[in-house]
Amino acid sequence: MKVKHLVGMIGLGVVSLSSTIQAQTLQEAIRTSINSHPEVSAAKHEVLAREQEIKGARAGYLPTVDVAAGFGREETKSPTTGQREVDLDRKETSISARQLVFDGFATRSEVRRQEARTESARHELSTTEENIALRTAEVYLSILTQADLLKLAEASLQEHKSIYDQMTLRNQSGVGSRADLDQIAARLALAESNVVVAQANLMDSVTNYYRVTGVMPQVDALAMPNNSINLPANLEAAIELALQSHPTLKTANADIDATVAQAEAAKSPFWPDLRLEADASWNEDTGGVVGEDERQIIALRMRYNLYRGGADKARRKQTQYLLEESKDVRNNTSRQVVEGLRLSWTAFESISSQLQYLQAHVDAAQATKEAYINQFNIGRRTLLDLLNTENEVVDAKRNLIRASYNQKLAEYRIYNSMGVLMQKLSI
Repeated sequence: MKVKHLVGMIGLGVVSLSSTIQAQTLQEAIRTSINSHPEVSAAKHEVLAREQEIKGARAGYLPTVDVAAGFGREETKSPTTGQREVDLDRKETSISARQLVFDGFATRSEVRRQEARTESARHELSTTEENIALRTAEVYLSILTQADLLKLAEASLQEHKSIYDQMTLRNQSGVGSRADLDQIAARLALAESNVVVAQANLMDSVTNYYRVTGVMPQVDALAMPNNSINLPANLEAAIELALQSHPTLKTANADIDATVAQAEAAKSPFWPDLRLEADASWNEDTGGVVGEDERQIIALRMRYNLYRGGADKARRKQTQYLLEESKDVRNNTSRQVVEGLRLSWTAFESISSQLQYLQAHVDAAQATKEAYINQFNIGRRTLLDLLNTENEVVDAKRNLIRASYNQKLAEYRIYNSMGVLMQKLSI
């Protein structure tokens, strides 16, 4: 199959995969991802669910009201009936109200626990958004990388075609050898294969972009992000900011607050429970006595457990261990944040240091290629020399392209490791 036909088929495939093709900047792509990605939506719903748990916990401060009604047949034999069996149609209606006065701070602690859990969910949402933003930047830059690599492969293919045409003319005129023509034919076939591979890689990047953002990109409209972001002065400053700002650490701290509240709630069984209770009942033909039986009671009642098999004491100790566990999780999270940031910082510095050498490699290889072309035209260089230097130029440019985009991605990874990527991108 001809390469140009394959290009047309791939282009048609991209269009057919989406009813709406959108050109987007990186910031627009990230906004699209955050507004549509299922992981972000799930995290938002988790926050909303926990907000309802706060309302449920606060309900403990409010009174509860219950009503009951019943009708049935009652058979009674008791001293009240003179030990005679009495059958009556029993009717009963009642209403009761309970108002918390004091429960050993259990309700207050539960409210605080749910508030802390909700705060933890909010920070978890921020972490999810940060990670989706980084994944979007990764697939966005991947498309740009593969698009440039495809252009480079196509340019190399044209170079090989030009050399092939030149060698064909030489062979037809009796100047060139058949071995040279076969050699350039082999290299031309390899160049065509490289274009096909580059096209497939670009299609894979487009598919990955759709998976993250939910929309298909217009590849030609994407451009290298030109936003200028100043990194912290040094790694130590970046670590300090990360320990203050990273939402994952804030999540761990909120989990500690929730566990503290849980430990406070575990102390409540050691206090008495006081409630104001009001009951009213309207019964008829009950207890074997014909007639109405109405009662109204308002009382302040205390309940205090004296022994529950040691369950309350065990629960109190359990929450203390859970509190220490949550602190250990926070400390481990802190280590992970620092580790991720140090790795990202090292990667950025490494790629930045490579760029100048990669550029020098491209310049030197290009100069060598031009010199070899001139020497080949006067018979001082072989075709193999010319083809090898062409490959070296392509490899050098390919490495420079990848490093340029990887440097930008490494920069974004640093800010993601600090938990401020969206802030730095003004999203």
